[in-house]
Amino acid sequence: MKVVDLARSSMTFRIDLDIRAPRTLSHVPPYPMNNARVQLDSRCTITERATGQVHTFVLGVDCKTERVGAAADLWLEPNADFVPIFSDDAFMHIKTFARAGLARRAQPPATGDQSDRLTTPIVDSFERVHLDLVERDGELLATAADIVAAVLANDALVGIHRFGNDRYAAVIEYPVKTINANERIDVYQTDTGPILFPDLSCEPHGLLAGLELAFTAANQPDWAEFIVRVRTPVADEVDVFHYARTVRLDGIVNEFYRIPHEAPALTRRVVLPAPGSSPASEEGAS
Repeated sequence: MKVVDLARSSMTFRIDLDIRAPRTLSHVPPYPMNNARVQLDSRCTITERATGQVHTFVLGVDCKTERVGAAADLWLEPNADFVPIFSDDAFMHIKTFARAGLARRAQPPATGDQSDRLTTPIVDSFERVHLDLVERDGELLATAADIVAAVLANDALVGIHRFGNDRYAAVIEYPVKTINANERIDVYQTDTGPILFPDLSCEPHGLLAGLELAFTAANQPDWAEFIVRVRTPVADEVDVFHYARTVRLDGIVNEFYRIPHEAPALTRRVVLPAPGSSPASEEGAS
């Protein structure tokens, strides 16, 4: 089966203030143009069972809010963790400040404060966006013993969760960055993330905004537990965002794939957005 080698895949988004003023800025950048390349942490696809329409979401790795190319004072204050998420035609950022509820003045200032969660159409903020998805042949690890052996051999692993409800079928893909293994009794357990965790009660237009960050733990093929990032009180009138809500999903399908060291790679460039919110792609070997 072809799997996405997320550890080698990335999103690249370009802003150019000479062409359009993005809605995503909370400072005046030193230069009007920048390309940001961000490695991928997770991909989530949600298929509407009734129509077959597929909604795809990709999560970039965590970084910090910054002034790119400045001569000094590179980190914005108050600083925030920043994770970008793209759908087929829209963008969402999730920012984590020292405490929940903080915000920065957006640029231009007339647009008000920028919250810790922002959504915007891609065409309103970016001059161009593309994904570079590195695909390889993955070997399904059919048993716990196979998974343990792959861990101890230091093989690259990709995890997949398959689940859904009457309306949607969801697939979450992620690199297995942390996993426990016991070769005496063939026990394994993931503890890895963040991944994109969907809310399958949302209407299709609300699926992007309904995504949350989570970590995943699995040690069996048919159930998993997730710990979801939520607003969490820590003192009187003080909340933070913390991984604190546990969700168990039974009847899930957990799959783990080994990527052989010699497996050839195919890089597929996906340009966002595309007509009909279905990404166009260009392929090239790497």
